Amino acid sequence: MFIRTERSVKEFIQFYPIVAGLVIIHIALWLLIDLLQLQFGTVLYQWGVGSNFLIDQGQYWRLFTPVFLHAGLTHMLFNSFALVLFGPALEQMLGKAKFLVAYFGAGIAGNLATYAFGPSDIWYTHLGASGAIYGLFGMYVFMIAFRKHLIDPGSTQVVMIIFIIGLIMTFVRSNINVNAHIFGFIGGFAIAPLVLANAKPFSPWRNRRRYQDDDSIQFDPNRWKKKRVSKKKIIWIVVGILVLLGILGRLNIL
Repeated sequence: MFIRTERSVKEFIQFYPIVAGLVIIHIALWLLIDLLQLQFGTVLYQWGVGSNFLIDQGQYWRLFTPVFLHAGLTHMLFNSFALVLFGPALEQMLGKAKFLVAYFGAGIAGNLATYAFGPSDIWYTHLGASGAIYGLFGMYVFMIAFRKHLIDPGSTQVVMIIFIIGLIMTFVRSNINVNAHIFGFIGGFAIAPLVLANAKPFSPWRNRRRYQDDDSIQFDPNRWKKKRVSKKKIIWIVVGILVLLGILGRLNIL
């Protein structure tokens, strides 16, 4: 489920337009706000960042908009990487509409918990897609517990290892919105039985059958056997990237 078999960025966008669109928005907002530091980007940041104080003043859109914003390059890359890794399978299994409902539902659940249990002073702000990402983990854990036919054993191991690492980092690292992580996960777990109704297991072949009449895509049925990567290698690659990003973030290199 989590081995990327697309042959190009164009093909990834074609197969998973929602996940690709979300990542593009992450990158575009980072460019406007952090890299280029444009006035328009500053306005977007001030308008969209989460603020319990301003929500108290009636700015309820701030329960939704923080999902698109990130605090620097490392934060944006980490969440975008997690979305690219774990989002495509769910986008195919749920369909575009249900995936959007599940993703943003979990993100809003995390932001609601931040509003309910977080500080309400004027200086406190929060942002990031972490609550929505943990919502994806919540849906996968629901599958592992109650819909085992939808997820293979290798993917189960990947999900549980990365989820445990993420959970530990939630409580160990500073400046983490614990409420968003925990309640985003709970939100995804709670939404899962609703959106997984009639879902089919992920299959890379389903995407290719959908576009098999497109002359621009030449399909070699033996290609997958030649370049298949073991689940263990994927796990160690993901863990290595997580550790590297954490170290670079601590050293303020990124």
